[in-house]
Amino acid sequence: MRKFRIIPLLQTLYYTITALWPILHIHSFVWVAGGKTDIWLVKTVSVLLLPYCFLLLYLTVNQKRNFIIVISVMICCLGLAVVEAYYYFRGVIKWVYLADAAIQLAFLSYWIRYIIINSKEK
Repeated sequence: MRKFRIIPLLQTLYYTITALWPILHIHSFVWVAGGKTDIWLVKTVSVLLLPYCFLLLYLTVNQKRNFIIVISVMICCLGLAVVEAYYYFRGVIKWVYLADAAIQLAFLSYWIRYIIINSKEK
């Protein structure tokens, strides 16, 4: 029987929505996230998030432990959180990015726990 993981599924859905949103409807994204000078950059970041959606989906449904994928996802979470917090506190981006940084740190804490628990089971 496959073990289903809810947090990776939630992160998959969250990343998929946030990655596709600017691609599909940039006007509503800008309304929520604030004005952008480089729309191409917003869409580039969106495209770069899409592979993480597939990696997270794999981690959601697959029993096999894959620490390389987990580390990749952790780096993504940490990177997004640091960049968003830095630019929020510099006054460059809106508060919604600080909220996203907090969500990224919550996901990161799940993956740290995942590594700790699964490294003890070996």
